Amino acid sequence: MTEMSSRMLAGVSIPDTPLVTSAIEYARDKCEPCLFNHVVRSWLFAARLAQIESIEHDAEMVAVGTLLHDVTLNERFAGPRRFEVEGADLARIFTKQNGVDDRRAQLIWDSVALNSTPSIGLYKEPEVALCTAGIGLDVIGWRHHVIPATEKARIVSEFPRLGMKQKMTKCFCRIVEKNPETTYDNFTRDFGERFVPGYKAPSVVDLVLCAPFDE
Repeated sequence: MTEMSSRMLAGVSIPDTPLVTSAIEYARDKCEPCLFNHVVRSWLFAARLAQIESIEHDAEMVAVGTLLHDVTLNERFAGPRRFEVEGADLARIFTKQNGVDDRRAQLIWDSVALNSTPSIGLYKEPEVALCTAGIGLDVIGWRHHVIPATEKARIVSEFPRLGMKQKMTKCFCRIVEKNPETTYDNFTRDFGERFVPGYKAPSVVDLVLCAPFDE
């Protein structure tokens, strides 16, 4: 893999390239401060997991995938598909416009589309798996023990959470209320069932039993 220049951010060595710089600015423009800090922390956690566990990977693609994974998690999101899929399409357009080839652009698409589906994402290519892992660490604390506490504290200090749990809950519930058809087969369903009055997702059991076949 070609050597690329690097710099330190919150104590973590990260790639310093025009593509990464553009992704940071794109994420800053699309995300409110709470979500921007979340995507940066996710990136830094993913980078440290790779470094600590000596995982060979394309550091630019991990940067772009984590930075752009929540570009549709905002007030402007209007579907009609899952916010991850809509975001994956935007991320692929961004990467293609920045000269990324088809193979790497597909890694970005998968990283964004699968960012909240660890049962699949963690078993994909290293770049996709690392994006999933970094995001999972920041959202639910997945494998948080791998990164030393002092390192995590510095990352959170430089990119504070800004009430992330409450704000993310509000974002997910808004999606459930405005676009319920995009929530039935993913984690936002849980937020609908817990917090949104009147929300009721269809059962896959009924879909299977009511399929238009005799047996």
